[in-house]
Amino acid sequence: MDHVRSLIRDVPDFPKQGIIFKDITPVLANPTALRTVIEKLAGLFADQSIDKVAATESRGFIFGVSLAMRLDAGFVPIRKPGKLPYQTNKVSYSLEYGEGHLEVHADAFRAGENVLFIDDLLATGGTALGSCQLIEQQGARIAGLGFFIELGFLNGRELLEGHDIRSLVTL
Repeated sequence: MDHVRSLIRDVPDFPKQGIIFKDITPVLANPTALRTVIEKLAGLFADQSIDKVAATESRGFIFGVSLAMRLDAGFVPIRKPGKLPYQTNKVSYSLEYGEGHLEVHADAFRAGENVLFIDDLLATGGTALGSCQLIEQQGARIAGLGFFIELGFLNGRELLEGHDIRSLVTL
């Protein structure tokens, strides 16, 4: 994981002044690093019975689809408003630099399904919390939350208390 960690690039003042963006595109461009991340994330949840993997756009999709395939589960995209063609459920959430909105198809989950939420980054936890709310609104159960990177200093875990949270890299 040291090699993977070394590929994460800091981009200052993106998307706003004062934010240091964690750019994972060098990891994605390196087949060995990308394979390592997918295998290790899958390993974190290999002991779980997962029916569906849910992820937010856009970088969460990269990991979510791969993990769904590895875990023999379905994949559910959680998207920004206006991107899904069918009836949706919507939630608003707080970001470290503003507010956002997420939607999921109204029939994406069945009651009692075990859902793994995956994203590239856990920062303040707003996106993950909003996604969990969308999943739970349909009666599904959050089996766990997995992240490639966790920014520990932003305390996103606190907002997600009570959930099984697993991260590969904590910065």
